[in-house]
Amino acid sequence: MNSNYGRYMMNDTVVHKMDPRFKIIFIIIYIVLTFVAKDFLTLGIILLPLWILYLIETKSPTAFLRLWIMPPLIGFFLFWVNIYTMGQKPYDAAGALTENYKKLKDWYPLPIHLGKSYFISWEVIARTLGLVVRVYIMIMATSLMINTTKPMLLSKAIDDLLMPLKLLFIPTHVIVMIIYIALRFIPTLLEEAQRITKAQASRGVDFKNGKFKDKVKSFTTLIIPLFVTAFSKAEDLSNAMETRGYNPYAKRTKYRLIIPTWRDIFLVLIAAWAITYVVLVDKQIIATNNAAWYANTFFAF
Repeated sequence: MNSNYGRYMMNDTVVHKMDPRFKIIFIIIYIVLTFVAKDFLTLGIILLPLWILYLIETKSPTAFLRLWIMPPLIGFFLFWVNIYTMGQKPYDAAGALTENYKKLKDWYPLPIHLGKSYFISWEVIARTLGLVVRVYIMIMATSLMINTTKPMLLSKAIDDLLMPLKLLFIPTHVIVMIIYIALRFIPTLLEEAQRITKAQASRGVDFKNGKFKDKVKSFTTLIIPLFVTAFSKAEDLSNAMETRGYNPYAKRTKYRLIIPTWRDIFLVLIAAWAITYVVLVDKQIIATNNAAWYANTFFAF
């Protein structure tokens, strides 16, 4: 509950002063590149600039560890899904290892047979680890953007980026207002969840100990009041906006202009470098595929 994810962290760093429009474009490009990458080396190279920017923002090396709470939980679920869905058979019809495993047997242990045609193989482990790293990059990228950008500036940046849709008569300002309210509600609901948790714990509800079934029942005492509170706050907000005469379709003007600076050129250079590297590797222009160590970093089976 004490996580800073989804909250704006007031600070005076280079990352905070960057143009929010460039941040959004940078994050979108980075998330796309993580799904284009097919090996751990490329993911590591993509992740390095994010680590540097996140370190500049937080000024704390331990901040990286706090973001690792969710990816392993997702990876544990995906690990078993991959076992049943990948259909990779490490053994051939004669019962011998396939050619891929003959190449990898000096690097990794033999596959573990779970019964029938299910194996814990290197392909399963590699794909799971690759997905975990991808989730980690997405969490770090979005956290970097939200923690360093004020909700008002973030909504303004989204409005500017959606400007071409106005030519199609799409009310982009309505979409931006919905996003802005959602961003403002995230820290509010987190604080409300923390307050409800403490109130329920003072009444004897145990969220940490007991069987899994008991924990699920305990969390219902948190989820139901949280939903009630969320709908109540949403209704109060809508009544307040209506009382003040808010018209979502009214024409609006802007009094503050966002002007790009040299800091934003730095983001553009990082994005251009990452795109160039991933494309060169994907098209096999960079000749690393023949190296034995590179073959062991491949996870997109």
